[in-house]
Formats: sequence, structure tokens, C-alpha cells
Amino acid sequence: MMKTLSSGNCTLSVPAKNSYRMVVLGASRVGKSSIVSRFLNGRFDDQYTPTIEDFHRKVYNIRGDMYQLDILDTSGNHPFPAMRRLSILTGDVFILVFSLDSRESFDEVKRLQKQILEVKSCLKNKTKEAAELPMVICGNKNDHGELCRQVPTTEAELLVSGDENCAYFEVSAKKNTNVDEMFYVLFTMAKLPHEMSPALHRKISVQYGDAFHPRPFCMRRVKEMDAYGMVSPFARRPSVNSDLKYIKAKVLREGQTRERDKCTIQ
Repeated sequence: MMKTLSSGNCTLSVPAKNSYRMVVLGASRVGKSSIVSRFLNGRFDDQYTPTIEDFHRKVYNIRGDMYQLDILDTSGNHPFPAMRRLSILTGDVFILVFSLDSRESFDEVKRLQKQILEVKSCLKNKTKEAAELPMVICGNKNDHGELCRQVPTTEAELLVSGDENCAYFEVSAKKNTNVDEMFYVLFTMAKLPHEMSPALHRKISVQYGDAFHPRPFCMRRVKEMDAYGMVSPFARRPSVNSDLKYIKAKVLREGQTRERDKCTIQ
């Protein structure tokens, strides 16, 4: 099944099997939105704005194949536990963020990791799926120095030990340290094209969306060597009803090919 997305004069078709959702979780003020901003546009904003829930979408043309990555930047306050559980149920890859200078935020990541494993295990038992669970534990603000550190590296690494689908990185969204490497490893664990990493594709705007259209046969060799990424400026989060229908259909199909309702870029 193909998902048709329209953005300005650019109409894109993305196979449902190439559509994924990345969920970013963690306590407040740990830098979740800053990491997402680095991923989407390479920028860092010093001004802190509390996140309720932000939704982003990036579309890729990688060697002629279309991919879609929806990004859910969640609230650190989680005022609605049911919404957080739904975000976990519909997520394909996860980034759990804590601040290296905050023991409380690290404890929250441990709780989140346990919750994700429990929720996904329950869903896996119902659908009989054998899907993996790619996850990165991210210690942000490593630019603050060792004097401010409250979480030893060795302790954080214990959260991922023995799990080949879970990795630990210490990053700085402010200095852009290890951010690209973190996404590269996450996409590798998820068996997604490594070109989805921020440093490995050409970033284009909607105005230059022609790069996503099929090219003539004579240009196919050039196309196959290219990887483009475009942030969709008007993407809207799928409704709660759509997500619930997706989960219900997934359970009823008992692990057959998924068909998730996607929102349309207008």
C-alpha cells in the first residue's frame, strides 16, 4: 500500500512498509527537543520552551526509494499517562534522553525503559510478532564537564548491556557532539538506510522537492547514488483515533503486514 503525501507542488508516495515512527522520551529540561532540532535542521536554541508534544516528519529519497520518518517529541511531564502508553505502542524506534548532570532524569529513563519493554512485550504477545525494539539511551549535556556529572558512564552502560538492539551514547546537543553518530547507530539497529542519518544525505527544502520525483531512465544511475531528506513543514500528528485503529488492526492481524494510517501533509 502506498501513502500519498502532498506538500506544495510536490506529491510523494511512500510505501507503508517504509514508514516509521521515532519516539523521543525523557524528563523535562534534558534536551529532547534540542536533539530533535539538531536532527531536523542542525540548529540549537539556547532558549528553553516546555514541550507539550511536538510532531515532525521527514521524508527521504534514498537511491530512488521513498522513506518516511515521523518524530514524536513528547512532554517530560507526561500529564496524560494513557497518551504516553499510546506513543510507546505506536513507536518503532526510541530515544530515551537524560541529562548527565541530573540523577533524577536518569532514574526517569530507567522507568521509561522498563515501561517500553513491558508495553511492547504485551503487544508482541498479542500480535505474535518477532519484531526487534531499537532503542538508544542518550546522556545529554556532556559539555558540562565531569564536575557536574551525576551519572557515571559505567552505570548508564549497564542499561544496554547484553542487548544488541540497545545502545548508549553521551552527547551534547549544544556542541553537536556524537549526535550524528547516535542516529547512525539507531538506524543501523532498526535496519533502516544509514543515509537517514543527518550527515549522510542532502538536505533540501520543499521548494526544491523535485529531487523526490522520478527521473528519466537516463538519469537513473545518478539517482541511485543520491540520498535526499526533506522536512515536511505542515505535517500534522495522526489523531488518537487513527493510532488506536492502527493498534487494534495490528492485534487483529496477529502480526501480518502492518497498515498504519498516516497523516497527510497539506
